[in-house]
Amino acid sequence: MKCQRFLSIPIFAVLLLMGFICYITVFIFIDDWVGLQSSAGSLNVLIFTVLASLWLFSFSSCVLIDPGYTPASYIPDVEDSGVSDEEPKKNVIQSRRCDKCSTYKPPRAHHCRVCRKCVLRMDHHCLWVNNCVGYWNYKAFFTLVLYATIGSLYSTTIIITWALQKDWEFSGSGSLKVFYVTCAVTMAALTLTLGTLLGCHVYLIIRNMTTIEVNCDILKMEVELLFWSTY
Repeated sequence: MKCQRFLSIPIFAVLLLMGFICYITVFIFIDDWVGLQSSAGSLNVLIFTVLASLWLFSFSSCVLIDPGYTPASYIPDVEDSGVSDEEPKKNVIQSRRCDKCSTYKPPRAHHCRVCRKCVLRMDHHCLWVNNCVGYWNYKAFFTLVLYATIGSLYSTTIIITWALQKDWEFSGSGSLKVFYVTCAVTMAALTLTLGTLLGCHVYLIIRNMTTIEVNCDILKMEVELLFWSTY
């Protein structure tokens, strides 16, 4: 059943993009730069293949591992929740019950509208892995972003380095120049996007927060600013 998560158009798009990047990096740019048969070429191919393999493993893990759904048998411990004697315990338990899936929610759990379940320490629902990112697969998601950033940066460096060293007056046609520029710009933009995402999640890990919690804090600040600006 979990393998059915791979039957998704966004996942096909990610795998297709990854395959295209691997092909042009190895068989076009590295081969044209130093040659695949040389020691430098073999070393660059080995490094990039290792990064691509780690990325593929992290991607598959992030897709297949359940994010950590709230057990149906979970019941909150009201005695250890710091509830005062005056406050009815029934109301406290009822406040922790999810209105959509009728299960009790532990602290930091949120209901996913796509998965239709409450997820432990839910960060967000990722369209590109067709799965929620939560307690159990957050490590796989973080390593996925990490290896994707390093791999795209490595590919961008190879493309730009070879483009600057290439003798365009003798070996470069107009269409080839367009291809090099397009690949370089695309890979640089992808590296910047992934690097930004990686930086955001490094910040979240340092602060021990999730994307949902940060968005909630931002929303609270905007509401407070709107309130005080009104009065």
